[in-house]
Amino acid sequence: MVTHNWFYDGILYVYALSLLFYFSDFVDRNRQAKQVGTGLLIFVWVLQTGFLVYRIISHLDMTLMTLFEYLLVFSWLLVTVSLAMSRFFRMEFIVFFVNVIGFAVLTLNLFRIGAGTSLARWELANDMLIVHIALMILAYTAFTVSGIFSGMYLFLFARLKGKQWTKRMQRLPSLDVADRFMFRVSLIGTPLLMLSLAIAVTSILVEGRYGLLLDWKVLTSFIALGLYIWNVMKHQWFDGTGWKFARFNLISYAVLLLNVFMNQASNFHGWS
Repeated sequence: MVTHNWFYDGILYVYALSLLFYFSDFVDRNRQAKQVGTGLLIFVWVLQTGFLVYRIISHLDMTLMTLFEYLLVFSWLLVTVSLAMSRFFRMEFIVFFVNVIGFAVLTLNLFRIGAGTSLARWELANDMLIVHIALMILAYTAFTVSGIFSGMYLFLFARLKGKQWTKRMQRLPSLDVADRFMFRVSLIGTPLLMLSLAIAVTSILVEGRYGLLLDWKVLTSFIALGLYIWNVMKHQWFDGTGWKFARFNLISYAVLLLNVFMNQASNFHGWS
């Protein structure tokens, strides 16, 4: 066993097995491997849902919210999104990459099971805290998917520009599809992040903890939000060039990731 929680171990093992089958289809189109991988991924989703329900029941007061819960919900959302994409859009490569990230997120919890500092010290009303957390996780999920499409777009663009097209690349979404999805998903994530930050800032002001407004985590959150707003507006109203949007979108996502890894230097969440 990897952890002391057999149920969590089971999720990891089934998830890893699912990725192996998806990788088989990724390297060489294999319909049977894809079907098995999809079936296992659905089972992973069921297990994660059950585990989430258990965690919610165990923390009904929602006064304890650790990085473990954040990563668990984030991974669950990535699995949900990938299953929807596999069902309705037939994008095998994208589904594989989304689940690689989802598995990596789930694996990160191996280093933090049972760890984490309570968010109760925020002294926020429970309903505001729940809304802030939910919106932030949804925003991160949307920006992750958008970032994957952006990377795919830049890869395809470079290949086409260099006339290095191969038959395997025919399984990738077209530039038009990648452009449309990276923009639309980013368009969803931007207002979610905006609303989440608005709730957080309102809570800070109400409690009079004005010093947190200058916290590095808060500042980088607003920088990332500003970058995403600018990129969406520029792409929609001024410059619709796909490769420019994709490149700037990845830069914005890098700032967002920097925000995640700044927890040690931040007093905002105190996850260390």
